[in-house]
This record gives sequence, structure tokens and C-alpha cells, in this order.
Amino acid sequence: MSDNWPVGNAIVYCEGAFGTTNGKTAHGLVRRSERYRLLSVIDSTKAGADAGDVLDEKPNGIAIHADLRAARQAASEAGVEPTHFVIGLAPDGGSMPAAGRAAIEEAIRADLHVVSGLHDFVSEDAELAALASERGVTIVDVRKPPPRSALHFFSGKIEQVDSLRIAVLGTDSAVGKRTTAWLLIDALRRRGRTAELIGTGQTAWLQGARFSIVEDSLISDFMSGEIEHAVWRAWDEQRPEVIVLEGQGSLLNPAYPGGYELLAAGRPEAVVLQHAPARTEYDGFPGYKLHPLGRQIEAIEVISDRPVVAVTINHEGLDSEAGRAAAASITAETGLPAFDVLRDGADPLAEIIERLCEHRSEGLS
Repeated sequence: MSDNWPVGNAIVYCEGAFGTTNGKTAHGLVRRSERYRLLSVIDSTKAGADAGDVLDEKPNGIAIHADLRAARQAASEAGVEPTHFVIGLAPDGGSMPAAGRAAIEEAIRADLHVVSGLHDFVSEDAELAALASERGVTIVDVRKPPPRSALHFFSGKIEQVDSLRIAVLGTDSAVGKRTTAWLLIDALRRRGRTAELIGTGQTAWLQGARFSIVEDSLISDFMSGEIEHAVWRAWDEQRPEVIVLEGQGSLLNPAYPGGYELLAAGRPEAVVLQHAPARTEYDGFPGYKLHPLGRQIEAIEVISDRPVVAVTINHEGLDSEAGRAAAASITAETGLPAFDVLRDGADPLAEIIERLCEHRSEGLS
């Protein structure tokens, strides 16, 4: 973590979406935030609940409020001054709802800095930008494309990196790849291994992933180079034993085909595949049947020439017993170990990665 983090106290706006796939940015911040100190979440449909309890049935003291007024009042009563208003929505297409714009105006008038990961850039709204300037607050659009002069083209320097590289890919979008990647990082560190995450989306950046790119903001020509540079920089600065790459979308997703560049440029030595057994269609796209798990594993291994070493489970729609049964079924079908790391922890998965580290060390000695 940076010596200057957290940078402020954040209220996360997730009106009408917390606990759904359209609230995944808010979910990520509630589960983990090093860049900001999380005070509360705004979602009138779940006001009064504990955010951790809604997500994971594990209360974490982050309250959900009906609106900004209630969130600010609760912060004041707790003796904490909010400084940032973070948009936690992640709708298909990344568009800002009309209610969101009104909420942002209210936040700016309350002298809060605004941070958004949507494709509708708040800083390009002339009225809101002028108001922010008048109030002396900043607007940060995380998905705004960086200048071309700051981008990197693929060079081959990835071959210098001698850290074990693991990609966490998924069978769908919004399936839990980032959460699993962080849990794996934490488990490896607890076990005495040095490990770094390569964040590839706006939520990982918001959470404080030190080595991050935002793929959605990049020109395609530079995608591979930016992935390569992020991995190389993590290795160059930290020399970690393990580098974990966060996947985006899925190889066969009709709307969010992702993972090709990560496999080609990040050149992972193994893949962990995140899967939601209860899903039958791609998230948000009724009628688009989810490709079978076996076919998705085959696609990854053909493209990367690297093995999928484990399947991690998103247990949405499954209670504990059904989740265990799903894991057993996946193992029987694929021959791969299957884990629910969110419910049961990532140590069994970390053991597999540690064995890869040991085998790799033996091969290099």
C-alpha cells in the first residue's frame, strides 16, 4: 500500500444495483479498498442493511443508506468527514443513469470529489465540470483513455520476467474473477509467498491495485503492450514469486470477449478459471447460452498452450450444500480441483500455486 493511502473517505453510489451484477464495482470496494476508506453505500432498495451481510452473509460494518443526505448524516454522527463520492455502478455499456447524474451534482454541492469508472465521462459534462471547479473539488474518470504518449507497444520484455504468472479467467463477465484473484494473492502472502496483482479493470484500480491498467480505456493496438508493461513493472519493482493477472470478460462471451490479450501478452504459465455453475446464459444477454465448461477450458488451453489448473466457483444461486455438490460435479466432469474460495477461503488454491512454484524452481535449478 502507498504511504499516502487511503486518499480519503468514500461514500459509494450504487442506487438500485447493490447485490446484482450491475453493482460489481461497489461490491469490490466493499470487500476490499486500500485507495479509499469505505464509509457507506447508497442504495435505497437496501437501505438499513449491512453491505457485507448482503453480499457474503458476513456483516462488515459498512451501512447501506437511502441517499447522500442519510449517508453524510451517519458519517457526521460517527465523527468522520466524507471526502469522495465513488460511482459503484457497473451497468452493461457503462452508461450513467439520469438519477446518477443528479446524485453527482448533489455530491459536488456537498464538496465531495467525484470518482467514476463509467464510460459516460463526468468531467466532460460542462455543467458538472463548472460546478466542480466552483466548489474546488475534482472529477476523476477512471476509464478515460490515457494519452498515446503514455502507452506502450508490445516489445518482448515479458521474457525477462521470471515470476510465476497465473491468469484468473472466467466463463462469463461479472463472475468473480477479480475477487478470486485478490483472495489468492492474500492466501499466498499469508503463506509467506511474495505476490502481486495485475489489475485490468476500473474496479481493481479503485481498490488500489498498485500495478493496474484499465483495459476498457485502451486503444486496441496498445492492449498487449500495456499488459506486458504492467507485468514487467511489477516484476522489475518487486521481484515477486507470483504475479496474478485479473481477467476481463470471457473468451466466448458475445458482448465481452476477453482474455486473448492477457494470454498472449501476459504469457501466464497456468490458468485458474472462475465459473458460476447456476448460470445457463451469459449475464445480461438472455438467449445467449453459456458455452459448456469443458469447451471453455479447451478454448483456453488451445489458445494459450497452458493448462487450466483449477476451477473456482461463483456460488450465486447456490446454498452451501449445492455449492459443494457443484464443485464435486465439476471435478468429476473435468478432472480438475474445484473450490469456492469466497465461502471456504483460497488456501487450497494457493497450495496448488505453491506446488507450481516449487516445480518451477526445481526445473530452473
